[in-house]
Amino acid sequence: MASVTSLTASVHQRLADALSAALPEAGSADPLLRRSDRADFQANGILALAKKAKANPRELATQVVARVESGDVIKDIEVSGPGFLNITITDKAITENLAARYEDGERLGVPPAENPGTTVIDYAQPNVAKEMHVGHLRSAVIGDAVVQILEFTGESVVRRHHIGDWGTQFGMLIQYLIEHPHELDHKGAAEVSGEEAMSNLNRLYKAARTLFDSDEEFKTRARRRVVDLQAGEPETLAMWQKFVDESKIYFYSVFDKLDMEIRDPDVVGESGYNDMLDETCRLLEESGVAVRSDGALCVFFDDVKGPDGNPVPLIVKKSDGGYGYAATDLSAIRDRVFNLKANTLVYVVDARQSLHFKMVFETARRAGWLGDDVQAQQLAFGTVLGKDGKPFKTREGETVRLVDLLDEAIDRATAVVREKAEKVGLSEQEIEENGRYVGIGAVKYADLSTSAVRDYKFDLDQMVSLNGDTSVYLQYAYARIRSIFGKAGDRTPLAHPELELAPAERALGLHLDRFGETLDEAAGEYAPHKLAAYLYQLASLYTTFYDQCPVIKPAPAQEVAENRLFLCDLTARTLHQGMALLGIRTPERL
Repeated sequence: MASVTSLTASVHQRLADALSAALPEAGSADPLLRRSDRADFQANGILALAKKAKANPRELATQVVARVESGDVIKDIEVSGPGFLNITITDKAITENLAARYEDGERLGVPPAENPGTTVIDYAQPNVAKEMHVGHLRSAVIGDAVVQILEFTGESVVRRHHIGDWGTQFGMLIQYLIEHPHELDHKGAAEVSGEEAMSNLNRLYKAARTLFDSDEEFKTRARRRVVDLQAGEPETLAMWQKFVDESKIYFYSVFDKLDMEIRDPDVVGESGYNDMLDETCRLLEESGVAVRSDGALCVFFDDVKGPDGNPVPLIVKKSDGGYGYAATDLSAIRDRVFNLKANTLVYVVDARQSLHFKMVFETARRAGWLGDDVQAQQLAFGTVLGKDGKPFKTREGETVRLVDLLDEAIDRATAVVREKAEKVGLSEQEIEENGRYVGIGAVKYADLSTSAVRDYKFDLDQMVSLNGDTSVYLQYAYARIRSIFGKAGDRTPLAHPELELAPAERALGLHLDRFGETLDEAAGEYAPHKLAAYLYQLASLYTTFYDQCPVIKPAPAQEVAENRLFLCDLTARTLHQGMALLGIRTPERL
């Protein structure tokens, strides 16, 4: 694995050295380097430094220029305006850097993180015996992308799916199953599909609910069953496990459709922390972090008050002895910090839960479970809206089933793929497979190309459009590059650092070199949308390059053709790797 120093980092280092030489008292000063329209880079840091040192900024800039080591990387550097520096890179440095990335295989020269730690990511949290709906989509898609990006940078990532598999509603379900023991039996030896499993659970849930609401004696038995469940009575637990297993058949089928890997050991639901709840409450009460209020165990905060001005506490244990969500979440923190040895905890959870997590994290800090060396944060996400800008519902005003939504995306995408299939010569099997990749990719990309905290509109027409900032546009860009290699004859990709680059080649090359920096930023900020924006710009720059710089016809000189094929291949590999980190497939032919 060969890490490649990006051109930004090389230029930054040369400018920082020149600044220190020109102004020794500034120590290691930041030249504030950024991409620019006027040159390849602009450095803006001299203005602030000159002000601090009471120096003339233009004079200081001129002194820095005189000390910059140029030649192999920096071609030209000039002072502009009140003391900005405009910097142009040599064509040779661009091509050599890209050649080093090309040699590094799948990693593309991206260095691993210097001090990797252990991050636990809590995402994709469906509820047992309940249908997954459009609200579950974002946690799964955003969480999966963050996992992939962090793992690529070298972080050790522990995935956690904190499923809702505990609580009073199970008393009603278990009691009904005990009285109707064959309701979840599978007919024959054949495996049931996710749809069948969910329809079994739905049917049972409705029947149990109807009985619970109409039959007082059943209601009493159901409530007693909750006590048995919490006490761990074996028959009750065995019935509860049936609901969990049936639900997993359904969950896994949905995640499979989403092209996401969910592993059994990563599914640790609310029930996984039952044995810790009592101790969590005892530790909080003994340390004085939690206090008794009206019989409940509560944690109070100066800055959390209700509309009436009274404090709103975090309830850890209810007055009837039942545990609140907070007890489970706090126990999970203890487990993740002390057993899994996590340095960072990330919760990919709806923004509407922000107050709950703020109080949970603050409680864990007061209790000493989140020390200075452990970071905990909620990666909050906004709501999925319909085309009308209101929360996404069916025409009847019901919540949209996630499976229906994914199926429709796949149908729409398959129609788009089919339109162009004849031209490429795709088989029926390839049309269906690509339809799946394009449909699911479209849904994921629409979510990931928006900053997580913002709401976004779910508009399938727009998502499967070949124009604009869509996954399909990127997938077609990739497939188009791959098709070039079928027409290249005996010409092969080969870097030629001695060649002058055309403006579109330079623009593409400089952007390709920023892949590692972009990943670093996306990982550091848990911001997959930054990677999505980078990839869209990459595809756009490639389109301009392809229009302006002939690769095959009219045939350029041998070296030029080889160098352009090299740029094509590196663009394809970067698109492929970047999309994979977002959980999106790039078919070879489209």
